[in-house]
Amino acid sequence: MAGLSQVRKAASGCFTEPVVRVLARTPITPNSLTWFGFFISISAAVLIAMGHLLIAGVIVLFGGFFDMLDGALARRTKRVTLFGSVLDSTLDRLSEGALLLGALALFSSEGSLVGVVLIGIVLVFSMLVSYIRARAEALGIECLVGIFTRPERIIVLAVGLLINQLEIALWIIAVFSFITVGHRLVYVWRQMKNRKVEEE
Repeated sequence: MAGLSQVRKAASGCFTEPVVRVLARTPITPNSLTWFGFFISISAAVLIAMGHLLIAGVIVLFGGFFDMLDGALARRTKRVTLFGSVLDSTLDRLSEGALLLGALALFSSEGSLVGVVLIGIVLVFSMLVSYIRARAEALGIECLVGIFTRPERIIVLAVGLLINQLEIALWIIAVFSFITVGHRLVYVWRQMKNRKVEEE
């Protein structure tokens, strides 16, 4: 799974590097890109709530691209800051939450109880994926394992919107987020167990 993390970084670099080279020559800051990506996600959430799924899917992909740009620009221009990292993580969670709330509004207007419950499941487990990593890193454990992190969730959500199969996309996100939560918990448990053995 460590290899999967490297694949994600390499794939992200292929898309972002040409744009970042241009942005590095402008006054645009990484934090401004973070905020711009957040507002793009908010607009997508509104469109989802209104039932305009195709255009919402396009905008979700566009916003996801900006989500990759801010960190890449910060590293390239040597403007990586602790606050920038916290801001990025915070707005990522808010963006994802807003998209799911948009879907919740859509399912509610359609009277879909299954859809409403599914949104709740996805919201819990997608947030847990990020929470476990944050807690692990606070304990000094790098936790990049898992097959379904935020980029995968955003891509699946966007595809579901584009092909008008939002409920199926959410089921996929729910199942694989659950698997990722379990994987990360087991990984952290093993790392803590190994650390205890080494200390002894």
